Amino acid sequence: MEPLISHLFLQHYWWIIISILAGLLVFLLFVQGGQSMIFSLPEDPLQTTILVNALGRKWEFTFTTLVTFGGAFFAAFPLFYSASFGGAYWVWMAILFSFIIQAVAYEFRSKKGNFLGQRTYDIFLLINGSLGPFLLGVAVATFFTGARFSLNELNRVSWATGWHGLEALVNGRNVALGLAVLFLARTNGLLYIINSVNDDGLYENAGRKIILNALTFLVFFLFFLVTLLISPGFAYDPHTGNVFIEKYKYLHNLLRMPAVLIIFVAGVVGVLYGIVITVFRGSRKGIWFTGTGTILAVISLFLLAGFSNTAFYPSTFDLNSSLSIRKASSSYFTLKTMMFVSFIIPFVAAYIWYAWKAINRRRISVEEIQEEGHVY
Repeated sequence: MEPLISHLFLQHYWWIIISILAGLLVFLLFVQGGQSMIFSLPEDPLQTTILVNALGRKWEFTFTTLVTFGGAFFAAFPLFYSASFGGAYWVWMAILFSFIIQAVAYEFRSKKGNFLGQRTYDIFLLINGSLGPFLLGVAVATFFTGARFSLNELNRVSWATGWHGLEALVNGRNVALGLAVLFLARTNGLLYIINSVNDDGLYENAGRKIILNALTFLVFFLFFLVTLLISPGFAYDPHTGNVFIEKYKYLHNLLRMPAVLIIFVAGVVGVLYGIVITVFRGSRKGIWFTGTGTILAVISLFLLAGFSNTAFYPSTFDLNSSLSIRKASSSYFTLKTMMFVSFIIPFVAAYIWYAWKAINRRRISVEEIQEEGHVY
């Protein structure tokens, strides 16, 4: 008797969940985007403290989402983890290191007896704010450009270069998406500051920097998108599992899945609308439109990478070692059990929304910093 829920359905279900988590993560990188301007946006130490505390209210959301995203990916598609972390470990170690020093910075920046000094921890925040989004973008770009690995019959990974993932940095398309993610995070960070900070100096400085950061994001994102749609992609035969190169694969995916196309267009429109109403209308609510747009655009890119018989982690060294959601997934029992656990996600999301609103009940100001018992 055929099960009511098939293994293939569960594989697609979990790829959608991971895509949503990825979208939330990229949106929450506005914390990193704000940190990347810690030395260029504030004009004095007090403004720096306001900036750090405005971002510090949200850094744990980003960190928790990163851990949840990684945990869900590992549980649902463990072969990706073993192949990627087992081979391209220098990139992933650099990403993890940047987030570790972020946590250290927020914990100790304003502690009494801080022998390293606040500036050292501000540099830690700058490193995380710049390196984290950039390397995450580079890593995701390899979902489309591929990596140089092979798997044997026991699924043990062999990496074809001694750089173990760092070779992705010499691929122009990877670098373009990395820079696009970085400048999107910076743009969202500026919009968040405009929305949540009650300080005229920071507000005006943030407003002046939006156009340049938004335009830089658009240049790199359009370069990546155009090259993606005109480049060949990695397809697989669902009956044999054999991987082959297909011309215009990702363009075909976009046309074959109109729902994904609609999500992508809605995401792009949301990002642009949030920027426009901030720059030309002086609105403080742009972050909500760019944030929603960011989430939708990232979801659509992940669906392009994993659906429609596409290898989401292709190997340019050994085509048939490429990973698809079918090949890389956990067992039917594991995915089904996890599916029931995932039903609590809406309740967690509701709690996060409640906590967010409670934290942002009023815009952070000099007076609040002086009255606050806990200051980052």
